[in-house]
Amino acid sequence: MKTRVFPTAVLAGACLFVGLFSGADWSRFRGPQTAGVADETNAAGVPLSWEADENVVWKTALPGPGASSPIVVGERVFITSYSGYGLSKDEPGEQSNLRHHLLCVDRTSGKILWEKTTKAKLPEKSYEGFMDFHGYASSTPTSDGQAVFAFFGRSGVYAYSLDGELLWQADVGTKIHIWGSGASPILYKDLLIVNASIESGSVIALDKRTGKEQWKVSGISESWSTPLVVTLPNGKDELVVSMHSKIFGIDPATGEKLWTCASVKDYVCPSVIAHEDVVFVSSGRRPLTLAVRCGGRGDVSDTHVLWELKKTPAVPTPLYHDGHLYWLDKRMAACVNVKTGKLITKKRVNGLGIVYASMVLADGRLYAISREKGTVVMAAEPSMKELGRNDLGDESIFNGTPAVDDGQLLIRSDRYLYCIGK
Repeated sequence: MKTRVFPTAVLAGACLFVGLFSGADWSRFRGPQTAGVADETNAAGVPLSWEADENVVWKTALPGPGASSPIVVGERVFITSYSGYGLSKDEPGEQSNLRHHLLCVDRTSGKILWEKTTKAKLPEKSYEGFMDFHGYASSTPTSDGQAVFAFFGRSGVYAYSLDGELLWQADVGTKIHIWGSGASPILYKDLLIVNASIESGSVIALDKRTGKEQWKVSGISESWSTPLVVTLPNGKDELVVSMHSKIFGIDPATGEKLWTCASVKDYVCPSVIAHEDVVFVSSGRRPLTLAVRCGGRGDVSDTHVLWELKKTPAVPTPLYHDGHLYWLDKRMAACVNVKTGKLITKKRVNGLGIVYASMVLADGRLYAISREKGTVVMAAEPSMKELGRNDLGDESIFNGTPAVDDGQLLIRSDRYLYCIGK
């Protein structure tokens, strides 16, 4: 793995922005604790309805498409995109023109404060098949309030100060896949942890200050899933990684493999989620959702699996709320009791089409964005009663999961970043 480290003075300067960061910031994929749940302060006032000329505070044109989600750090919004190649299935263009973008947007006005553009490392997977479903900017950035970290697959990991100065760049593998890259990086203390299953068949921990590799766990196969750090009742932390056929429990500080568990024999896209010390993992084409208690050692397949359910979302990550798991996928809404694994609700949601984005919860309501047919709002209760539908009139694709901040939603399409609220 190659790492380029930039002047330490730049990194020190980034610390001046630490005051902007708070626990309530939506600073990573699916927000605080990667749960997709807004706290009371941020949830209050999120609108039930909107359209192109109603409850749109601002909209900002993006330099190109992307399936990543926006994050919020104080008064700044960060979002990634790609351009130059893969903008049209019929005429994808030349790979040599492929560029990655990281944008910093003013939270209040939507004005672009700065934009960093980098050339993609080639060859990339050609724009065909499943690549045209999400493209080349599918990983959501993350921030510790001092720096922002963006992952672009085989093109590597980039760390910038909140003021846009490049701190370091690191490579985590060079392989490519017909479905591209998609897992998002997470932070743990002084480490940036990257699921580089596609790029190198591994999970890699980098020093967040320098980009230098601290540990590496191999054997991570066919995983587009963002990992999760779970804190156990005894105060110890475990990094849980979901992949084809198994789940790993890893010491996030050292990379020591603590436990393994048999899982679905297929690829995985939904991210790991948890309630207390129980993690929930979901599969891809072979429907299976598992509940596994953390804290074991060795092979826990026969001792720590609480239940299995042969239902699953293929791409979106389920959401935990008040003793239930919720998801919407392929026009089907589902609610599962987390104690028993019993499917409580399964109902068709007509006219919505395919859903890649994950649900978020705000003010007692579930917000689910479809790729092409707008947003459906449902009650956060087992009935999943539909409360409304909203369409911005934007005919491009919506793949990103929204962020919730200060009573507003931040929603991205392939064309625009929207601030929805009052």
